[in-house]
Amino acid sequence: MGILNRFAMIFRAKANKAMDRAEDPRETLDYSYTKQLEMLQKVRRGVADVATSRKRLELQMNQLNQQSSKLKDQAQKALSMGREDLAREALTRRSGVEQQIGDLSTQHATLQGEEEKLTLAAQRLQTKVEAFRTKKETIKATYTAAEAQTRVGEAFTGISEEMGDVNLAVQRAEDKTAELQARSGAIDELLASGALDDVTGTSKDDISLELERMASGNDVESELAAMKAQLGGGSAPARQIEGQATPGEQAAPSATQQSAQPAPDQPQRQGEGS
Repeated sequence: MGILNRFAMIFRAKANKAMDRAEDPRETLDYSYTKQLEMLQKVRRGVADVATSRKRLELQMNQLNQQSSKLKDQAQKALSMGREDLAREALTRRSGVEQQIGDLSTQHATLQGEEEKLTLAAQRLQTKVEAFRTKKETIKATYTAAEAQTRVGEAFTGISEEMGDVNLAVQRAEDKTAELQARSGAIDELLASGALDDVTGTSKDDISLELERMASGNDVESELAAMKAQLGGGSAPARQIEGQATPGEQAAPSATQQSAQPAPDQPQRQGEGS
């Protein structure tokens, strides 16, 4: 039983908290005002019902009064004609009618008193309802203004739920961007160091890059030497740079060229030159 009571208490606490979050004081005030209007309408309907009953009694009393007057006239007429028996009968009936009129008068007075009480209660209730309506609208306007001011303050401070979600989204976007930038920089460093292979074939290893740098340096030095030779008027360095031989070098063929030339005294093989 202890566990069940605890679960029941937790459930009631959570339900109460959920109801507090879902409850809007403006809706509660409007509902209370509606119930008061319904009560006022019931009181007015009661006043109308009592007034209707009172009016019905008044009609019956008028009819009985007319009947009483008629019976009185009949008794007088019968007595004038020497019919005392008929006069007595008419007066007896008139006495019963007068008794009914007295009873209806008592009921009429009671209903009239109830009608006055209900009318006064309806007037008081209407005054109370109108005052509650004024107070309700004032409270609703104050609550709406306070709610708007609170939302504006939360928006400026960033503690509202909507702004909190926006701030979280911005933070996630910034973190994601920083992560992608770091990953891109790491990949570029790995490609430059040769730790990763470029599947497109555009990257080169460190040996190729070093050779290209050396070749580029030699080309620069050669071009610089050629420019210096042209400025100094010297042709030999320029010819050496361009790969041309000097006149002495052209006059003295190398041993390989001499061995490659045919001897003049050797006869030509048959079939050659034909």
